[in-house]
Amino acid sequence: MPRTLGIDPGTITIDVCGLDAGDVYLDRSIPTAQAVADVPAFIALLRDAGASLIAGPSGYGLPLTPVERATETDLRLAYLSATDDHGGIGGLRTLARAMRDAHLPVLFTPGVVHLTSVPASRKVNRVDMGTADKVCAAALGLYDQARRRRCAYAEVSFVLLELGGAFSAAIAVHEGRIVDGLGGTAGPMGARAAGALDGEVAFLAGTIDKATLFGGGAASIIGSSDHLADHLAAPRTPRDQVARDALIESAVKAVAALCTVVPHPHEILLSGRLTHADAIGRELRRRLSPFAPVRRLEGFAHTAKEAAQGAALLADGLAGGPNEPLVNALGVREASGTILDHLFVISPDAARRRLGID
Repeated sequence: MPRTLGIDPGTITIDVCGLDAGDVYLDRSIPTAQAVADVPAFIALLRDAGASLIAGPSGYGLPLTPVERATETDLRLAYLSATDDHGGIGGLRTLARAMRDAHLPVLFTPGVVHLTSVPASRKVNRVDMGTADKVCAAALGLYDQARRRRCAYAEVSFVLLELGGAFSAAIAVHEGRIVDGLGGTAGPMGARAAGALDGEVAFLAGTIDKATLFGGGAASIIGSSDHLADHLAAPRTPRDQVARDALIESAVKAVAALCTVVPHPHEILLSGRLTHADAIGRELRRRLSPFAPVRRLEGFAHTAKEAAQGAALLADGLAGGPNEPLVNALGVREASGTILDHLFVISPDAARRRLGID
């Protein structure tokens, strides 16, 4: 039986979940700033875990790519960061290089846009349909619903709504496969991020950098990211109320949109940091219950977030473990292409130049 790890490279924390013969043997959450600031310590944690395969951290995703084969172009595509842009998740590129230099058995996994189960028409002018960690969270949802309903993966159907520490996203799963997604920078408002931008707002901004994409959300409305979940759960000021209403309504609209491609989901699954706030969870369940039964995606680990658990499942299946049917159901091995392949507003070549790729 393989021993595997899954990594979720979140904006606030990097979570690590390890599986050994189906049992959790590593369950950690480390502040992202700490992991990036002390890369050797994080590498030591992974090395000491003794995993035969590690899934992630994959950023916006790549078709299955071992870290030792990842080129500088692959890393630019995975983390969508230009040489002069240090905002966003650009720091994870340094972490990935360190994993490569340490010869760790890391495998980059795909984002939603790489999956062949998503029709090409839904990918037009889209990059962020759901980052690699959102695919992993959906994998946990698939695993969980199949067991709860005692059904085959092909009978699983849900919409996953994730409200993370910075971004929100929604993923549609139909008959065991991901068929659509609204990713953080193209989806609902987030705790810190604005989500999908009005094109005219982008024009007025003049220049959109990574820092811009990580702002404009609920924290910007309130004026602070301190104790954000408390402000949203129990609004104290008019701005708190506007932020709460905007965040929740944006999330509900995202789920409603995806119900057009999954017309009869068995469930709406909630995941992510903000859904742990009882008041927010209750309001989401109230607003989303007309579409399908709503529940939190609990998973099997106590500390690591849902995406890290899903990544561990995928790593197990990719290593030939008992979760290989899950990997086969999601079509992860068939993932292909790049995140730039479906652009028409600008050309893929122009996008590559923006990233510093010749």
